Amino acid sequence: KGSNTMPNSEEAEQFKAAGNKALQSGNLTEAIENYTKAINADGTNHVYYSNRSAAYLKKGDANNALEDALSTIAINPEFSKGYSRKGAALHTLKRYNDAIAAYEEGLAKFSNDAALKKGLEEAKRDKDGPPRGFGGGGMGMGMGGMPGMANPFGDQLMQKILLNPKTRPYLNDKEFMAKIQKLQQDPNSLPQMLSDPKIMEVLGLALGGDRDDDDEPPKPATAPAAKPSSSNGGTKTEAKKEEPQAPEEEEEEDLSQLSPAERKKKEDQKAAVICKQRGNELYKSKKFDEALAAYDEAIELDPTNMTFVNNKAAVYFTSKKFDECIEACIKAVEIGKANMAPFEERAKAYTRCAKAYQKKGDLAKAIEMCKEAQLENYDKTTERLMKNMELEKKKADAAAYHDDDKAEEAKQRGNDHFRNKNWGDAVKEYEEAVKRAPTNAPIRNNLAAALCKVMDFNGAKRNIEKAIELDPKYVKAWARKGDIEVLMKENHKALESYKAGLAIDSTNAACKEGLRKVTAMINYGNATMTEEEKQERARHGMADPEIQSILQDPVIQQILRDFNENPQAANQAMSDPTIRAKIEKLIASGVVQTA
Repeated sequence: KGSNTMPNSEEAEQFKAAGNKALQSGNLTEAIENYTKAINADGTNHVYYSNRSAAYLKKGDANNALEDALSTIAINPEFSKGYSRKGAALHTLKRYNDAIAAYEEGLAKFSNDAALKKGLEEAKRDKDGPPRGFGGGGMGMGMGGMPGMANPFGDQLMQKILLNPKTRPYLNDKEFMAKIQKLQQDPNSLPQMLSDPKIMEVLGLALGGDRDDDDEPPKPATAPAAKPSSSNGGTKTEAKKEEPQAPEEEEEEDLSQLSPAERKKKEDQKAAVICKQRGNELYKSKKFDEALAAYDEAIELDPTNMTFVNNKAAVYFTSKKFDECIEACIKAVEIGKANMAPFEERAKAYTRCAKAYQKKGDLAKAIEMCKEAQLENYDKTTERLMKNMELEKKKADAAAYHDDDKAEEAKQRGNDHFRNKNWGDAVKEYEEAVKRAPTNAPIRNNLAAALCKVMDFNGAKRNIEKAIELDPKYVKAWARKGDIEVLMKENHKALESYKAGLAIDSTNAACKEGLRKVTAMINYGNATMTEEEKQERARHGMADPEIQSILQDPVIQQILRDFNENPQAANQAMSDPTIRAKIEKLIASGVVQTA
């Protein structure tokens, strides 16, 4: 039935509460399971994803924590904790630059948020500080027992892996990341891992054997980078970065075999790379116009390299010139396809294009670009981005569907079907009206009435409770709620609902009649009920968390004993209005029976 597709907010909130309780007591697996159930019941609530992200991170699963943080932001970009969760997950993964960017993105919206400020400070501290476990902690031996040798698997390696298109996918490999973390803590364990080709490849990268030829210009600096210490280590690191970028002997050998035209082409390509590097530095300094000019020089020298055009797209994106960004991305892909550029680079251009469309609010094209990127090269990060966009589009489509006039038309069609006793068609039309006007309390009241006719009491109760949430003074909804609770054999709740309606309008006939009937059922029902019916009624009452809470109250337990052992004390306790209300609720629910 259509009603089953609607989010079950009440059930979801119960799962969330159970998850919170488990999280506070340290039962992380149970907390994650409950948050997952809450999401399954109502996947549009950002808080459930945020809470599960916190549980995952506390459990040590930073990858899933990051995925839930991204979902939190996609559902509600105005929720500050989403950015805190994202930054914390990235920080734990030692993706310091990404973590810093996440915190800064949050602070751009919530400048006074203490959690974001603290997270940013910690991420910058860990990024600029020495690798953990290899500082001045008194370790006299480096890797392999060689005195004074720095650990090549320190934090700087994570940035190298991230910037290298070939090794970047390794960051999603949990087994690989576990090995890297072990090497960071104990570099002497390297001999045990030499059979792993990924570790050997990354070791070569750490020792300067590979050049990270990333097409991304470095992110614009937000603060001056900390200068390396005046030790020889800093100089050696810089030398290692420069050395593989200038293979002089190989260049001379190649040039000696080339014709003048081919030699000029090689020299132009080399000059283009220098222009790109200059553009990267200008971009880093936020000199965007000058960076674009440098990339244009590179393109003129080597028009076959998509990297330079893709870098222009990055500048346009940062400058919020999204149309120019999209145009540059499409052009970069065309150049890449024509010149057999790596699939990863073409996918990267499509992904940036998708983000630009997202910023423009064209989610359909954004999703289309994500799909194109996945066809070029499958990437989990892009997959999560696409899922978040699809969720965002679903919410936007629902909002665009709202129309009060069409809601009223659907409501009138539902009324006609209801009068003709076509209950199923009435439910269908009322649900259409709810989609068109989700904040209209009378429509939800009508839908609840129709759902009762098809015996969907849970669906009816959800909708009538939503109607009361939308309009707490809507007396008809209180009367309907009482009627539904009677049908569900929850007389104690019905009693409260009718009284709540009469507190708003003491002359309301429906509430008066409902209260009279339910009171009679409570007072005289036991005399006409079979033992089996009494037990069923009591079971319904015991399923109510409020009834369970009352029964667990030691004071109430004593009063119930006093009714048998000391009636005078029990009667005296009943003079307290609060105690009396609780005892009457137990009687109304059938849990406590009177003679």
